[in-house]
Amino acid sequence: MFKIAFLSLCFTVSAFAFKVGVTAGPHAMILEKVKEQAKKQGLDIEIHEFNDFILPNVALDEKSLGANSYQHQPFLDEQIKLKGYKITSVAKTVLMPLGIYSEKIKSLEELPEKAEIAIPNDPTNGGRALKLLEKVGLIKLKKSENLPSVLDVVENPKKIKIREIEAPQLPRSLKDVIIAVINTDWVLVAKLDPKSAIVTESIKDSPYTNVIAVQTDKKDSDEVKEFINAYHSPEVKSYIEKEFKGAILPVW
Repeated sequence: MFKIAFLSLCFTVSAFAFKVGVTAGPHAMILEKVKEQAKKQGLDIEIHEFNDFILPNVALDEKSLGANSYQHQPFLDEQIKLKGYKITSVAKTVLMPLGIYSEKIKSLEELPEKAEIAIPNDPTNGGRALKLLEKVGLIKLKKSENLPSVLDVVENPKKIKIREIEAPQLPRSLKDVIIAVINTDWVLVAKLDPKSAIVTESIKDSPYTNVIAVQTDKKDSDEVKEFINAYHSPEVKSYIEKEFKGAILPVW
């Protein structure tokens, strides 16, 4: 069992506040704007910030939160499958393209043989990263309907060495590896420029849209509906477009 350790961003809230978990960085920034809009509708939101991808779902399943907003649907599906969580998604939020970054090369043509590269260590984003590496021609994966893992690499012409690292640590890994495949939210937390990516995954018909997740038995509650309405407001959409300048895309 994970120890729930989170940082509350607001300490003077009503005992009846709707508690929402987010990861540090852009999701927390967006939720501050959502909180402003929700307040106008009479809903008090209490924001809880986490520094990994796992604990927000633990907290939601244990009813320490009313909702979380930080993950895409494939990741949520995988966590429900692994952990048996009684949680479900109720609305789409934003899309954050995955990118290949480097401090040492400017293009993949410069990638040397036996180069060490880094990808996320969770199964969903790791599989997503491997698919991107396959798309750019660095590896070939075994055909399967399941999420790929490093064990599914069947061709590796440059004999690259793949390191699996916790997603929040990937920006730091750029000092030690030639390239790293990094989620946009952690790119922004590390104050890197998303436009500096050597390659970015296509966002057309992407399955990796982020979602709002809630306890399954509360999905039709008034608080959840009010939260979704606040998130999907024109004011929040305008904020995302202006603040992130295309690096993060609202999808409603």
